[in-house]
Amino acid sequence: MNQAQGDGGEKDGLTSAERDELARLRREDWRLRKDVEVLKGATAPL
Repeated sequence: MNQAQGDGGEKDGLTSAERDELARLRREDWRLRKDVEVLKGATAPL
């Protein structure tokens, strides 16, 4: 499947916008998970 087919909905798969959003959400998820790890470590002694 080429880019035009994916963006035009001719085949199954993600559009460029959907791929971009998925990548952004995965980065945000990773960052938030790291933040949770840091906060757990900071509050453990309390």
